[in-house]
Amino acid sequence: MAFVTFLASSLKLSATFLYGSTGEIITEKSGHLNLGIPGVMSVGAAVGCVTVFRLLKAEVASGFLLVFLPLLATLVAGGLMGVLYSFMTVTLRANQNVTGLALTTLGVGLAGHFMNGIRAESMILGRASKYYTSLFGINSTNWFVQVFLSHGVLVYLAIIIAIATQIILNRTRIGLHLRAVGENPATADAAGVNVTAYKYVATIIGSGIAALGGLFTIMDYMGGNWEYILEGFGWLSIALVIFTLWRPALAIPGSIIFGGLYIAAGFIKGISFAQIELIKLLPYVMTIVVLIFTSIVGNKKAQPPASLGLNYFREER
Repeated sequence: MAFVTFLASSLKLSATFLYGSTGEIITEKSGHLNLGIPGVMSVGAAVGCVTVFRLLKAEVASGFLLVFLPLLATLVAGGLMGVLYSFMTVTLRANQNVTGLALTTLGVGLAGHFMNGIRAESMILGRASKYYTSLFGINSTNWFVQVFLSHGVLVYLAIIIAIATQIILNRTRIGLHLRAVGENPATADAAGVNVTAYKYVATIIGSGIAALGGLFTIMDYMGGNWEYILEGFGWLSIALVIFTLWRPALAIPGSIIFGGLYIAAGFIKGISFAQIELIKLLPYVMTIVVLIFTSIVGNKKAQPPASLGLNYFREER
């Protein structure tokens, strides 16, 4: 039974990493290395939670509205963070690494500001968490049901988005153009692809998706309890992008592995706090191992987009 609980919890937490990594993969496929994902997830969570809070204070009782409207607000908040990043790196040509780190600092600070406004009454968020934590409402002792059918709508939405992203990237003209922009923007530009538009749109959509991971973490995984854990989860999401070799489909099992490793210490009896923290480092260690292995093998399909982290200067084409 403990193992079933562990699997169910791993799958549940995996949605956080899956949203973050899928959003970052879309962004990186355009050549943008957005290290601001932790800040994007924090802002998304805070804006979504404030929206839930305001709806509850307005005595909105519709479960659909208590999920849909915060979801929409989170997407918009994440998208705006993507607009800011794109404006800095595409329009103003600021350094991508510095901009991303600044975005993380800004996002964590903004999240704290938003949540301070409702901190005294933040426990009210728990009243809406029931609409996030269970989609099918099935109460069963069957292990399959407990592991795969006992989660909230955002868990399944994360999987759907990852699969859809994989299909779009590999099977559509839009995906082909996006990958071309990430590999060689000068060649894509010469072929008539609007490099600026693709970079902006990919980053905005990617940031919006990543922000959903923040809302899921607080309203589903944490049951409506706000905690400052999203910055760490954001960095793990970025690590997962490397671990899954920039493939959204691989991010699905990869996120479950990361989720399992993160919570594994809680299912092991008799270990110290230091050992717990050491176990939580395993996802990073595995990512480094994968990075070393792919570098040695030299498989082009296992490498990041060629222009990742590099700003495009059209006049130099």
